[in-house]
Amino acid sequence: MLQTADAVLKDLKARKFAPIYFLHGEEPYYIDLISNYIEENVLNAGEKGFNQMVLYGKDINIGTIINQARRFPMMAERQVVIVKELTQMADWGKESANEIFEKYLAQPLPSTVLVLNHKYKLLAKTTKLYKALEKGAVVVESKKMYENQVPVWIQDYLKERGYAIQPKATQLLTEAIGADLSRLHTELEKITLNAQKDRPIDEHLIETYVGISKDYNVFELQKALGERNHLKAKQILDYWAANPKKQPLIPTLAMIFGYFTKLLLAYSTNDRSDQNLASLLKISPYAVKEYRQAMQNHSYAQVIQAIHHLRQADLQTKGIAPGGDSEAEILKELVFKVI
Repeated sequence: MLQTADAVLKDLKARKFAPIYFLHGEEPYYIDLISNYIEENVLNAGEKGFNQMVLYGKDINIGTIINQARRFPMMAERQVVIVKELTQMADWGKESANEIFEKYLAQPLPSTVLVLNHKYKLLAKTTKLYKALEKGAVVVESKKMYENQVPVWIQDYLKERGYAIQPKATQLLTEAIGADLSRLHTELEKITLNAQKDRPIDEHLIETYVGISKDYNVFELQKALGERNHLKAKQILDYWAANPKKQPLIPTLAMIFGYFTKLLLAYSTNDRSDQNLASLLKISPYAVKEYRQAMQNHSYAQVIQAIHHLRQADLQTKGIAPGGDSEAEILKELVFKVI
């Protein structure tokens, strides 16, 4: 049965357990969240010694999984078998192994909670094995989140824990971390340890505990380029020149390239409503205004030219094109050309 991660966690917290959980998809966050919850909470400390086993795909085959799953618990109501790195199992996906597993899916042992972690890729839904899993197991599909969905995720995550966050702080986190939910979770846990529930989280807290400068980061440089704000851009470049480890050149070029590529995409659509631009560019709704302003300051031809300058800067970092004695000089030259 296909279920959402939230529905599965709700059942687990109510101590409603299924015999088999198949967790698959490109986003590891929800797979880890469910698997770790089962590992930590289904059995008590006294039961885990004899009744909980964690297996790794590279060390086992399908026979090992089935043999462990068919064991009866010792002095406990149930046993837990967790399989990590399932895709690394030598016979995973082979017809003979699938047949063995499908037989177990048709008649699983009710006293076993079997958890299968199939990280970073989806199992094809057209396969016979997937159809057997849908009938005999709880299936959770963990999809990658788009960047424009991240602000709502951050707000919901914090709201569930009794915290609020200011829109600017949400945007700063979204732009700095993107849709990496595992890292977002880690950073938000750090922030909430130091935040107050009666005061919204602001960009100063983000700067202090996540280590992102609210004034001198690549997103502020992008904004300065979009506005053609030479003074602001110079301040950021001067700060980075004095603190060279704060912002390495290659990821900076990649992010600015992504920014101008999105501007190019915005020019390609006739529907320039806030909703459509946020969806098309995969950005936070808060960022749409910034892209609109950049389009007023940079014509389509100028966006194309900026992308050309970025490619030239990339070649300079690789020593292929002449110019730029240092990373700071390459970036300064790029900013001058774009503005």
